[in-house]
Amino acid sequence: MTEWFPTLTHLFGRFEFGLPWLFLLLPLAWLVYRFSKPMGRQQSALLVPFYADLPLGSTPAASSPANRWNLPLAVVIWLSVLTAAAGPRWIGNPVELPVTGRDTMLAVDLSESMTIKDLPLNGREADRLEVIKDVVSKFIDNRKGDRLGLILFGSNAYLQTPLTFDVETVRTLLNESTIGIAGPMTAIGDAIGLGVRQLRKRPKEQRVMVLLTDGANTAGNLSPLKAAELAAKEGVTIYSVGVGADEMIIPGLFGSNFGAQRVNPSADLDEETLTKIAEQTGGRYFRARSQEDLQEIYRTIDSLEPIEQSKETFRPVKELFYWPLGLALLLSALMALIHFASRFSSNKEKQPL
Repeated sequence: MTEWFPTLTHLFGRFEFGLPWLFLLLPLAWLVYRFSKPMGRQQSALLVPFYADLPLGSTPAASSPANRWNLPLAVVIWLSVLTAAAGPRWIGNPVELPVTGRDTMLAVDLSESMTIKDLPLNGREADRLEVIKDVVSKFIDNRKGDRLGLILFGSNAYLQTPLTFDVETVRTLLNESTIGIAGPMTAIGDAIGLGVRQLRKRPKEQRVMVLLTDGANTAGNLSPLKAAELAAKEGVTIYSVGVGADEMIIPGLFGSNFGAQRVNPSADLDEETLTKIAEQTGGRYFRARSQEDLQEIYRTIDSLEPIEQSKETFRPVKELFYWPLGLALLLSALMALIHFASRFSSNKEKQPL
C-alpha cells in the first residue's frame, strides 16, 4: 500500500504545511484559560447612570445560545487561525521547463537608411524597421526557453537588453526603438564586437547572433571582418541579414508617373562583407527583399538544431492559508452576531409591558 503513495504524489501533487510545528501551540488557548487569574484589584470606572437601560447592559443567561456556542466556536476559530499560520499549501506535480540551450543575440540596425519605405507590410508600404519589428516579434514568440539579447546600433552600438529568458521585455524594447536614436551611420563591426562580449560568457555551443542591417559599415572603431574574426575565435555563429528591396519607383512631379525614376534603394548594402562575416563564423547570409523573405529567413534560423541542456523542473505551489483564515473571520463574525442577538432578545424580554 505504501508503495503506491509516492507514485500518486508524483502524479497528483501533495498537501503540506510550511510551518507544521505551529500546531504545538494548540493547547496554548486552554492553558491561558485554565491558569490565568482574574485581575485582583479594583479599578475606577466611568460612571454611566443609564447603563442598565442600554441594549448591551445585560449578560446573556448561561443557557442562552450565546453561551452554548461560545466554546465550540472559540475552539474552531483557534484551530483555524493556527492552520492558516502553519501555511497550508498544495504542491503540484512536476512541470518541465522548456530549455533548448540557445543564447541568441539580435543586433538591429537603426541608422537613417532604415526609414526608406521599400518593403510592403500587410498590404501597405512601410519602412524597413517596421517590417523588421513585425517579423522579429513573431520570431521572438518561438524563443520559449531560449535566452535572448538585443543590440541596437547606428553610429554607435548599445546593449538594449542582456541575455534573458524574459523574451517579452526584449520584444517590448525592440518595438519601442526608433530610427536615429543610435546615430545616423552604421557601426556593424562595433555591434558584432558588443554581441561577442555578451555571448562569450555562455558555453560555446550555444552562441548565436542574428545581424540585421541595410547598409555598409560607415562608423565605429572595429571593422566588420575583424569583428567576425573575433566572433569565430569565441565560437559565435553569426547569421547576417541584408534588408531592403532591389527596386523602387520614385514618383515624378506632384506624385505622377511623369518623370518617375526606378532606383535601387539597396545600392549601399555591402553584401560581400555580410557574406564573409557569416561564412567566417559558420553561419549564413540571407537577403530579405520583402516581408515574406524575412519570415522565411527566421523560419530557417528557427529550425536550427537546439543544444539540449539538463532539463529543469519545478513544482508549482498554491498557497491555501486564506481558506482557514476566512473561516476564522466568518466564525468570529457569527459569534459576535449570536451575542448581539442574545443580548437584544434578553433586553426585549425585560422591558415592561
